[in-house]
Amino acid sequence: MISRRSLALTLAMAVLSGPALAASGGRGALKMLDPDNDGTVDLAEAKKAAADLFAKLDPDHDGTLDVRELRGRLTAKELKMADPDHDGTLTLDEYLAVVEQRFKAADPDNDGTLDAKELKSRAGRALLRLLK
Repeated sequence: MISRRSLALTLAMAVLSGPALAASGGRGALKMLDPDNDGTVDLAEAKKAAADLFAKLDPDHDGTLDVRELRGRLTAKELKMADPDHDGTLTLDEYLAVVEQRFKAADPDNDGTLDAKELKSRAGRALLRLLK
């Protein structure tokens, strides 16, 4: 039998996944992206989350994401800028390059980590759209 606490935790995790992750910003996103529980997200953790999501968004397993598979995570203009070979898709490396660019934009103190406050910033929310 599932305890109330286990059920509450399961429901909280479900709520924080998907679209709620970017909207939650701050602490909720931090918990989802911080496997070492140090209270921050570093670039490696962000890239790991992005790579995991990339695999989920690529149901045809062709190694690329097209505009449909990206599901609004990038605008048409952002996709065009992130697509150096102009084939209308992003490879994992191209996707991770955008993640790294957004990570750096969300890290104004250049300490290599993002805390809850930085994830709540405009740049932090832009990064979270690529990780949700």
